[in-house]
Amino acid sequence: MAGGGTTIEYTPTWVVGGVCSVIVVISLTVERLLHKLGKLLKKKNQRNLYEALQKIKEELMLLGFISLLLTVCQGFISKICIPKKLAKTWLPCRENQRTKLHPIHGIKKDDLEFLSNPSFHFHPRVGRHLLAVESGEYYCKKQGKVPLLPETALHHLHIFIFVLAVSHVTFCGLTVIFGGAKIRQWRKWEESIIEELQASENPVLERKLTNVREHDFVKNRFLGVGKRHAIIGWMQAFCKQFFVSVNKADYTTLRHGFVMNHCRTNPKFNFHNYVTRAFEADFKKVVGISWHLWVIVVIFLLANVQDLHAYFWISFVPLILLICVGTKLQHILTQLAQDVAEKHMAVEGDLVVKPSDDHFWLHKPKLVLTLIHIILFQNSFELAVFFWILVQYGFHSCIMGSVEYIIPRLVIGVFVQVLCSYSILPLYAIVVQMGSKFKKAIFKENIQEGLIHWAKKARKNIERRNRLDGNLSRSSSLASMLSRSYSSTFSSFRKPSN
Repeated sequence: MAGGGTTIEYTPTWVVGGVCSVIVVISLTVERLLHKLGKLLKKKNQRNLYEALQKIKEELMLLGFISLLLTVCQGFISKICIPKKLAKTWLPCRENQRTKLHPIHGIKKDDLEFLSNPSFHFHPRVGRHLLAVESGEYYCKKQGKVPLLPETALHHLHIFIFVLAVSHVTFCGLTVIFGGAKIRQWRKWEESIIEELQASENPVLERKLTNVREHDFVKNRFLGVGKRHAIIGWMQAFCKQFFVSVNKADYTTLRHGFVMNHCRTNPKFNFHNYVTRAFEADFKKVVGISWHLWVIVVIFLLANVQDLHAYFWISFVPLILLICVGTKLQHILTQLAQDVAEKHMAVEGDLVVKPSDDHFWLHKPKLVLTLIHIILFQNSFELAVFFWILVQYGFHSCIMGSVEYIIPRLVIGVFVQVLCSYSILPLYAIVVQMGSKFKKAIFKENIQEGLIHWAKKARKNIERRNRLDGNLSRSSSLASMLSRSYSSTFSSFRKPSN
């Protein structure tokens, strides 16, 4: 009996206990590692990365809830029956490509029809197994219909959601790690600038004459005035994103422009630390999976219809968006250079660019981060779909598609990942600071907490004062009303009677 059953009733207790122990140990190990990593980040005052870790935990919790929901509801979902004709619409694969082996444990179709016989389900040894596996199909078959989503397909969908979430978190983490490594290379530029400022006796009063159009930042980007030069400027911005996205002249000029516009009294402001903190704060937004991204997943799953090769065409979406974002970020630098070159031939002191939200799409620098979030998620979706199909159905599955569609998808996915990590993300980290406003990352974490606490306390004091003023005004109005009432009553008593 022990070897024939597949339910808990006919499974050895040492198997149940052993499997549960392994699962619990793995889960606890991962939980403790995340806890230790959180303590390490807090110890090193990496608040933004700590919050990003908390965001990852939230995504894992959501993933666990989805997993629990699918597991609990799989029996109910598999017994929702639909007509056979409706079940043959919008299929990812043609009916004639269906495998000869049934996807449930490799059971042949002919054997499955035999095993679906009601008398077979009451077999004391194997009946329970087939009843659990085929209950939905047998239930709908009695009605001449098919299940809305068979339990096997539901299980595959369960695995796909898990692979997608893990892939997104992993690829976003790798992208930010490599992008952060690129940003850390700018530290030597920041240190050299501060050393030069410290070597000067009075860096605020020291002045020099700078030829604007001979400055490296302007000379490499300003091409002239007119529509022709504007088109060439866009083409140049398009090409620059594939090479060195930020050089020392760019960093020095953007840093000076930021300092002169937002913290003029502190020329030794550590711009690199500010960019790093802002970059880490943006990471916690990128690593999450918001509701509109889940909507995109549903749309992509709907579009995967036979002969449309939807996943092949979808793979171009993150590539096109990434190129558009990279071109726009490079063109913002061109606009900054052009604004200075058109207004001045020479300036006293260092070259100063003017940050402005007008350079960004819809005057919103945050829109760029939203697009990068969508790009990374869509690219993660493409790679997750490939690995999921490869493991679940095999390389030659009809849902995978032919080789001429698979190879370009992989090449595009890897290219987007590398370009975003080493070029676009570091470029975004510094160009987004050229908006009209600075971010709260300009203050250190302890100062941020102090300012937030002070703002909350000030808001409460204002609300309390308004309530007191309101009570006083109501009291005064009530007093005046009572006074008028008393006066009218008293005057009525004093009136002589006729």
